[in-house]
Amino acid sequence: MQNDAKRPLVVLMHGDREVSTKNLARFLGVKTVEPCPPAVADRHSGYQVGGTSPFGTRRRCPCTWSATIAALPRIYVNGGRQGYLVGSPPPT
Repeated sequence: MQNDAKRPLVVLMHGDREVSTKNLARFLGVKTVEPCPPAVADRHSGYQVGGTSPFGTRRRCPCTWSATIAALPRIYVNGGRQGYLVGSPPPT
């Protein structure tokens, strides 16, 4: 994702849900939030779309997550390539 200033951000959420970009922008205090075009996401993260991980991004990216994720005992996120998942306790 990126904000109206084209600054990247990582969003962690349940895989069966969609991001409300309007609510996310309001929460972050920015005008808009939108998905990055794949080439831009690759440049920001260093990962191919579909394998983007919140770990080890090329550029420092703020990370936002759904409050319901914090209630889970374990979360699984992309480990940097398609089909590779990493499990860990949720962020606090």
